[in-house]
Amino acid sequence: MTRPERVVLEGRHVKIVPLHAAAHAEALYAGSRDAELWRYLFNGPYTDEAEFRAWLEGRENLEDPLFFTILDAPSGAPAGYCSLMRIEPAHRVIEVGNILYLPSLQRTVGATEAMYLLARYVFEELQYRRYEWKCNVLNAPSRRAALRLGFRFEGIFRQHMIVKGQNRDTAWYSMLDTEWEDRKLAFEKWLDPSNFDAEGSQKTALNSLHR
Repeated sequence: MTRPERVVLEGRHVKIVPLHAAAHAEALYAGSRDAELWRYLFNGPYTDEAEFRAWLEGRENLEDPLFFTILDAPSGAPAGYCSLMRIEPAHRVIEVGNILYLPSLQRTVGATEAMYLLARYVFEELQYRRYEWKCNVLNAPSRRAALRLGFRFEGIFRQHMIVKGQNRDTAWYSMLDTEWEDRKLAFEKWLDPSNFDAEGSQKTALNSLHR
């Protein structure tokens, strides 16, 4: 079974490219100075750009997790990063995680499009069976996002990890290959320009399109 590769995934609003610390660190650091962005991540926040750049350099050649930078398509500016991780080719299972969205990307069409592009890659190119999303049970925005994107809640793993010295109970979500056709249709209906008015507000919510 194929492992994910350092591919480029292009959408209308965002472009997903392999992480490259030299090219992306400065903008990612500048846009992520708010400590709140790092509350539920395994790393950060960082006190200086050199420290952050060193962390990125340590990840740009990893195979698992495999890191990508999310670029704003019109400008090419880095707007966040994410990874495909806990990759199990034999079982065709993979997780999306290490997601950092800068404020410029949060609550935008591009934020949703990035997750659509990755899911499409996982199910259609890699032919995986199961796509996972996990987060701290206290991370309400991430939990809402998982459901909005079409993942199904599966339960809570109690005392699953210790992160930054604190207990983490982990909420598990998944999307299956048998569900992808409906999820893809919902994504594409939502992302269609006709779903947005002249001010850019959505006409139909994504979660209402999931069957």
